[in-house]
Amino acid sequence: MSKKLMVTGSLGLIGSEVSEYFLEKGWEVHGIDNNQRAVFFGSQGDNSTNQDRLAKFGESYQHHTIDIRDRQAVLDLIPKISPDAIVHTAAQPSHDRAASIPFEDFDTNAVGTFNLLESLRRFSTSVPFVHLSTNKVYGDAPNFIPMKELETRFDYDDDTYEHGIAESFSIDQSKHSLFGASKVSADISVQEYGRYFNMPTACLRGGCLTGPNHAGVELHGFLSYLIKCNLEQKEYTVFGYKGKQVRDNIHSYDVARFIEEFIQAPRVAEVYNIGGGKANSVSILEAFQIISTISGIPMKYKYDETNRIGDHICYYSDLRKMKSHYPNWDITKSLEDVFQDIYNRYMEAKAK
Repeated sequence: MSKKLMVTGSLGLIGSEVSEYFLEKGWEVHGIDNNQRAVFFGSQGDNSTNQDRLAKFGESYQHHTIDIRDRQAVLDLIPKISPDAIVHTAAQPSHDRAASIPFEDFDTNAVGTFNLLESLRRFSTSVPFVHLSTNKVYGDAPNFIPMKELETRFDYDDDTYEHGIAESFSIDQSKHSLFGASKVSADISVQEYGRYFNMPTACLRGGCLTGPNHAGVELHGFLSYLIKCNLEQKEYTVFGYKGKQVRDNIHSYDVARFIEEFIQAPRVAEVYNIGGGKANSVSILEAFQIISTISGIPMKYKYDETNRIGDHICYYSDLRKMKSHYPNWDITKSLEDVFQDIYNRYMEAKAK
């Protein structure tokens, strides 16, 4: 009998990638998604086409149009599915959008996560639970690390952070944005259920999670949206920091691979900073150059001196803890691979 995986946000970037990855491994996947992203971001954020991608697996993929804010629906669903593992990717994902929809943001990110945790605890305390958290749980504290300004990027000017931000970095007493605060609540709840009830849980604090299936919009999905702007010759707005702000980008495929490693050998109440690391880090200016080289199209952009509230000047993940706990895992998709995959998918869609 096939193992069963429950994936919330199964039509999103990571959710659809994880679903497809495990389906190809022979699992039965139960996807939970009500396409709330289209409500949050309009038609550009609509993920419904990803359901067509997963439909090719036939009855191995079963879709449930459920809102994780509906507590009773979640309480009823988990015992009905009887999953062998849960991957929770559903979220209101935008740092900026949260301020205009604070109730929806908190109810989705914090309360929705809590609904899942308590429902799972009532069903079983031995089922692995993987939560897609965010580097925004660190607030703007990374901005207070001494920085050096280089020609095309900022970087840390403190040897302590040579490899990036580690999981021991403080999440306290900094400005998070309302999105960051709701994700902190979810993150701490996932850890607490692990520690208090001895449940196998993991918080994956993502850097820039990206890939060809990302429906990037201006308020969420930095790299996907930037590449889309280039290919459509649409003006991109750079918000502050001279366009030298840095992010580490990890392909959704490598995220799915790490989740598989954790499910195979779960640990209790773990936290991992999951991103591309320093090797896959890029500034906005550098991203402009890379995609322009691939596409042959000059980047159109304008500059707004006002940086986004709580935005990171420089952030890349220290991957050493992940690699030490799971030595079979490493980054397989380089920064160039990530750009090329997103570009190829866009061109394929355009050709149809």
